[in-house]
Amino acid sequence: MKITFLLILTINVCSSFIVQKIYSPGLFNHVIKNLNPRNLTITEVQQEEFNDGDLIFQTSKSPQSNAIQLATKSKYSHCGIIYKIDGNFIVFEASSKVKKTPIKEWIKNGKDHIYVVKRLKNASEILTSATLEKMKLIGNKFNGKNYDSTFEWTDEKIYCSELIWKIYYQATGIQIGKLKKLKDFDLTSLIVKQIMANKYGVKIPFNNTVISPDDIFKSELLFTVKGK
Repeated sequence: MKITFLLILTINVCSSFIVQKIYSPGLFNHVIKNLNPRNLTITEVQQEEFNDGDLIFQTSKSPQSNAIQLATKSKYSHCGIIYKIDGNFIVFEASSKVKKTPIKEWIKNGKDHIYVVKRLKNASEILTSATLEKMKLIGNKFNGKNYDSTFEWTDEKIYCSELIWKIYYQATGIQIGKLKKLKDFDLTSLIVKQIMANKYGVKIPFNNTVISPDDIFKSELLFTVKGK
């Protein structure tokens, strides 16, 4: 009788404990999430889309964005490199200056929060830990430098696609996008002409070497990871 009584008491106590835990909201949510591991938060979904060294593109809200789009015949006017630093993804970009911007903030800065992520087709072979570290070290020499609004091919100031091109080339020897001259772009739009007149006056440097976001975006070395 004592054994039976103890057995019944044990079952009742355990049942009560299980019922309380099942109806605990925290545990319930944990169980549901484990049953459906793809039911991630927005932040988690974004995080798992990115890899160290990915390239990200958006339409900037800057005053010259429209002119860049017209001259390059591209939807996208701004770009950066995605890095994972201390467990968080940032975008290494040249905007007002070269800086590291949290990726959620970077996406919010773009028009309609629309962005595209691209990656080297052979990224698993090229972007080793050592190479990524080299890219970040190379980027450090540009960090804090002012944005180059006149698109000169120097290291004194630097613009977004130039930053990407130079880091990749210096770290890997890979040229992502074909370098062009300023005269190779469509400079016929009134908006483009006005921007150029404000920047250069009457002495427009048509032979300046330039790499645009669109030239990188269309590189055959890349594939699209995410387009939103």
